[in-house]
Amino acid sequence: TVIGCDVSLLAQARPGDLVRFVPITVQEAEKIVRQQEKWLDNLLFWYKILPFGIGGYRMDYSDWAPRDVRALISAGKLRGQTSGMCAGYAQANLCILPKAQAFDFLLFCMRNPRPCPILEVGEAGCRQMGAMARGDDVCTAFPKYRIWRAGELVEEVTDISAYWQDDLVYFLIGCSFSFESELLQAGVPVRHIEEGRNVPMFNTNLALEPAGVFHGNMVVSMRPIPHDLVVRSVQVTSAMPRVHGAPVQIGDPAAIGIADVHCPDYGDSVTIRPGEVPVFWPCGVTPQAAVMAAKVPRSEE
Repeated sequence: TVIGCDVSLLAQARPGDLVRFVPITVQEAEKIVRQQEKWLDNLLFWYKILPFGIGGYRMDYSDWAPRDVRALISAGKLRGQTSGMCAGYAQANLCILPKAQAFDFLLFCMRNPRPCPILEVGEAGCRQMGAMARGDDVCTAFPKYRIWRAGELVEEVTDISAYWQDDLVYFLIGCSFSFESELLQAGVPVRHIEEGRNVPMFNTNLALEPAGVFHGNMVVSMRPIPHDLVVRSVQVTSAMPRVHGAPVQIGDPAAIGIADVHCPDYGDSVTIRPGEVPVFWPCGVTPQAAVMAAKVPRSEE
């Protein structure tokens, strides 16, 4: 009898190969099995936590719990965009502003709930998030942060602890990545996930209702949808208003001021196949555009 761990090796032997059998005890065989299982467990562990898997392939975090993904982020082991992760849970965009501008920004979001759906607002100076990510540090729980001063991007960092001040207020704003698992479950393809890219996003001519210093136009995200699945995609996303809800435009990018659907202002371009329609949803990058336009003295996003 050959121990189970060696059966696959024996099966690879070719005619004429020299095979040497060594007698072992049942206890020794059980020890070898445990060693192999431990080796496989370690391999699976590292396969899951490496930012781009093994051999450069992007990992699948769709079935991971949010707290586990945030733990990887806080440990510096995950730095990419988060589309396709934590299926069934809400994802959020982050905006941090001085208290002096926080009320105007909150009012701006309340007046424009489609592109700026508020999920949570922190107390001034509080770094620990509430119900959305209980107790996690807002300074380290996101893959990357952009630092803006007077409307200009000055730095990108992975930890904003050094920038934190007691007058800062964080805002969590619903993200359309949240409804992508629902689309997939309904049989609607999500192209940027298929292609391992970020979603394409575009500035538009859709004016927003201003509030204080904040103003501007809506930013939208685009997903190419097969013509016969457009209605289904609308039905799925309409049920999720806290993460942008239904599309704002279907099939006519020029109608909202988009000249070339293959050249996004943010994110990555994706393939649009014959028989597919570009469908546009409100996007959580809208608050970033509003902060840029307002030229707030400092902000983090």
